[in-house]
Amino acid sequence: MGSFEVPLDGERVQLEAFLEEHRGAIEAALDGLTEEQARRRLVPSATTLLGLLKHVTWMQRVWFEECVGGTSRGELGLVPGPDDSFRLDDGDTIASVTAAHRQACATAREAVADLSLDAVVTGHRTGPRTLRWVYLQVLRELAQHGGHADILREQLLAPGAG
Repeated sequence: MGSFEVPLDGERVQLEAFLEEHRGAIEAALDGLTEEQARRRLVPSATTLLGLLKHVTWMQRVWFEECVGGTSRGELGLVPGPDDSFRLDDGDTIASVTAAHRQACATAREAVADLSLDAVVTGHRTGPRTLRWVYLQVLRELAQHGGHADILREQLLAPGAG
């Protein structure tokens, strides 16, 4: 087997490996940055690198704690919608947002540990979903926002970007 070949270990193993890869990539986009760089707005929207990590933390809590776990956003203390999830508070730091993301990931892993991909979860406001669907939705969002993070990091670190 070549160094880049991966044995097919089953759909669940592959989905979880992809989730972990994208979770780590979004965190890694903040490596070596200052707090100011992580908060810097480079696009007209409120999107920042730190805000992206805060959003994907919120997004995973919505899908795994609300949709899978059945606990409402209000009970979880989450902002109601995605736009607000990007907004940074004065106390948000790279360390605090990263810690919250890691906790959300750990909670997500616990929430799905005993469920099959075909398990139907009913906590989403638009109706039942399979766990497989939830994994694919979270993976889609992580990949999309990881791409955003790559571009923002490139802009921050470009020569002359200061």
